[in-house]
Amino acid sequence: MVILETKHSVLNKLVKKLSLKELEEILFNLGYELENSEGDNLRIDVTTERPDLLSTYGLVRALRSYLGLKNEKYKIKKSDLVMNVIDPAKEWPYAVACIVKNLKFDDEKIKEIIRIQEKLGGTFLRNRRKGGLGLYPLNKINFPVIYTSENPKKIKYRPLEYNEEITGEEILEKHPTGRTYKHLVEGWKKFPIFKDYKNIIMSMPPIVNSHDVGKIDENTKEVFVEATGIDLKTITNAFNILVGALIDMGGDAYSINVKYENKNLIIPEFKEESRILIVEEVNSLLGMNFNSNEIKKLLEKMMYEVKSVTQDKLEILVPSNRSDIWHNVDIIDDVARAYGFNNFELRMNNVASIGSTTKSVEIKGALSNLLVGFGYQELFTLFVTSKQDQFDKMNIKEMKHIKLGKSVESGINMIRCWLLPELMKALNNNRSIEYPHKLFEISHVTVPDETKDVKSKDLLRLSLVNCHSNANFTEIKQILDFLMDSLEIKYEIKENEHGSFIPGRCCSIYFNKKEIGFMGEVHPAVLKNWGLEMPACALELYLNDIFKLE
Repeated sequence: MVILETKHSVLNKLVKKLSLKELEEILFNLGYELENSEGDNLRIDVTTERPDLLSTYGLVRALRSYLGLKNEKYKIKKSDLVMNVIDPAKEWPYAVACIVKNLKFDDEKIKEIIRIQEKLGGTFLRNRRKGGLGLYPLNKINFPVIYTSENPKKIKYRPLEYNEEITGEEILEKHPTGRTYKHLVEGWKKFPIFKDYKNIIMSMPPIVNSHDVGKIDENTKEVFVEATGIDLKTITNAFNILVGALIDMGGDAYSINVKYENKNLIIPEFKEESRILIVEEVNSLLGMNFNSNEIKKLLEKMMYEVKSVTQDKLEILVPSNRSDIWHNVDIIDDVARAYGFNNFELRMNNVASIGSTTKSVEIKGALSNLLVGFGYQELFTLFVTSKQDQFDKMNIKEMKHIKLGKSVESGINMIRCWLLPELMKALNNNRSIEYPHKLFEISHVTVPDETKDVKSKDLLRLSLVNCHSNANFTEIKQILDFLMDSLEIKYEIKENEHGSFIPGRCCSIYFNKKEIGFMGEVHPAVLKNWGLEMPACALELYLNDIFKLE
């Protein structure tokens, strides 16, 4: 949960007069909690998947909609202003921006903007590891603005609340914010910077703004707003939340033409997503008997716009600031919240059922028992790993895989796409233990799949390795024969080339003319990469293909 700090008087002014008890009940129905209140100050627990509620104005929109009050759509005016993205840092390649005019800042509104930046930066943007946000007084900027990168030794400007100009390198050592976020840019040859048409440096994201052109105050009426980071969709979502709050404060947003080398973007867009919601799916999941008009009213309480209604389905628009909507189940969850979970009738399911293990668990148990009986030890390794372990040390080219963003452990940058490298890592960590080392693991790997909602899928694999002075191809084939005979599976093998195995001592395994795995003697280069002096033989089987697992 994330804490939203706001004021009761502000909510009453922007929504309608609500007692603390009424507010607490509404928040509970929505799935949030009024943690405590001290006078006018409120602390509200908000779930982390709703970054649009991390500002007072985002919460106001949700409350107004729930109470049947009208919210104005975000309107964007056009401008001729341009921001050029030229040679950005490869580690921080994306930027979006716009301007907002006619603002009337006071101390409380400035604090609210700072809170929004901090909450989004600390949660949705993962402590700035995925992106950062910035605001600048528009009257101090000369267009076109340029987002680019530069050698940190050549970057020189006065950072926020500092008394002199210093270089980009010095900011990381001398400035408090620079020291806090130094780890984000460690090892980068070039640092990202914003500069205007007169080459005045505006900021060095994701670290710190310029004191001279990057500080807003109560006299600021017009601002330049930007977001930068590693993923365009992520920073656009955060950017829209911040710009939306500025519009809700009374500002007028104007678009900027953001020019990349190979594309132009008109920012902000506030694009709503169109979806079809089937009435039967809603009732089946919730155990209710809503008609389409009842669902329409519930959706409208949760900020959805219903474009058309028939007896069987609804065409709806998902609000542009709802980054948490991945599929229709999320929308149906909102229908339940709008109806009120306390309003659902408590009843027992009248269908009797008997629990049982899934097919994959049964298969895993059977194979584990066979291999343990054959003298192998079972391992449970981590899903997260590194490209060096999965590909470089295994002497193969990089395969398609799920990449990870920056992590506390610099050596972790992906999710494993095959198991054998993790067994090799275990051999490396246990070199002092008496041989032979006979290890296996039956677990999932994750590979990209664009047909899935989450753009990936899990596959069940079996991998085993045998490491001792006489490990050879015959030994590993005997294990395969034993497994296949026990499972009553007839298989074929064909010689194949694989960078992890010795040429001529490696083969692919086939079942019903489909490849289901590979085996062989581990290549000496791979053994050397893992610091192993004993030979090893290994195999890996694709259990999904053998047993037709979904």
